[in-house]
Amino acid sequence: MSAVSPFRRAVVIGASGGVGGALALALAEGGADVSAFSRSGAAPAHPAIRAGRIDLLDEASIATAARSLAEAGAPDLVLVATGLLHGEGVQPEKTWRQIDPQALARLFAVNATGPALVAKHMLPLLPREGRAAFAALSARVGSIGDNRLGGWVGYRASKAALNMVVQTLSLELKRTHPEAFCVALHPGTVETGLSAPFARNAPTVSPSTAAGHLLRVLAGLTPEDSGGCFAWDGQRIVP
Repeated sequence: MSAVSPFRRAVVIGASGGVGGALALALAEGGADVSAFSRSGAAPAHPAIRAGRIDLLDEASIATAARSLAEAGAPDLVLVATGLLHGEGVQPEKTWRQIDPQALARLFAVNATGPALVAKHMLPLLPREGRAAFAALSARVGSIGDNRLGGWVGYRASKAALNMVVQTLSLELKRTHPEAFCVALHPGTVETGLSAPFARNAPTVSPSTAAGHLLRVLAGLTPEDSGGCFAWDGQRIVP
């Protein structure tokens, strides 16, 4: 059984993915009322989960979802659990010779612009008083200071951009929502389709385990942590 959720009304974007679905389910099992969105409209089956559709490449779909959420009541957690590492026309670069402008544009659209648009429409929904959070899944490889290996130019750069988006949003958020925080989260290497081709030599965890880790991290954060990027074990990741 999941631990009691520190949030009462949560929004999860990316609920059809491994980590996003596990987060939505863990929040629901912990007693939260969950609005779960994905591009397909799919979400885990649970009485406390309501499924909806959001396409991060379509701002109108984000705005429509935000209007429906506003009618239902203020969420105290908005969690963007999406990400693109590889797919049709997109693969992690091993050398600068493989940099492709179309692949870069798609990585930035999904990994940075999409979460920024979610924030644009959903940060205003957070309660002005009381504890609340906006979080987006990032990655340790988005750390500029921690980059010792090179490669993966587009993914690294788009996640670094997301971390900057989060930091910038946090500065504005604290002016109007002093008890809220805005953070990026690194889930570790999770047993999902995103990481499967690249996880041969890395320790992995199940999506449900990763979700538990991330929710425990969120439960322990405060407004003083706003703007930071935190790993699954609670450690702050250097910018």
